[in-house]
Amino acid sequence: METRSLPDAIIVTALVAGLLGWLYLKHKERIRRLELVHQERLAAMDKGVPLPELPLDPVRVPRAPDPHTPLIIGIVLTMFSLGGMVALHLVPSATLWGADFWLAPLPIGLMGIGLVLYYALFGRRYTR
Repeated sequence: METRSLPDAIIVTALVAGLLGWLYLKHKERIRRLELVHQERLAAMDKGVPLPELPLDPVRVPRAPDPHTPLIIGIVLTMFSLGGMVALHLVPSATLWGADFWLAPLPIGLMGIGLVLYYALFGRRYTR
């Protein structure tokens, strides 16, 4: 069993501290932006300019999904599978109890080919 060492703990602590620092800075930026908007609104109200209510966060408009996503994922899965099959075929120690394992990534490749075929049949209809 492998034990954890002090350098491992330092690395994990540094990563967590970096993440928490990033979240803190993001939060401070949001607070600064809200204070700036508040000051501008107070200045406008002092001058008698009517202002509509503003939401705290801007409304995000959802984008339509990219129609090329199945094609991209299909190509990546197919190439990943073919590379794994070639690597397992070339490595002489990839046999266990007389069985070859070079066909193990084949289901991933078939999923990739299926996604490419899905794009070829149905994906172009939505790109126009």
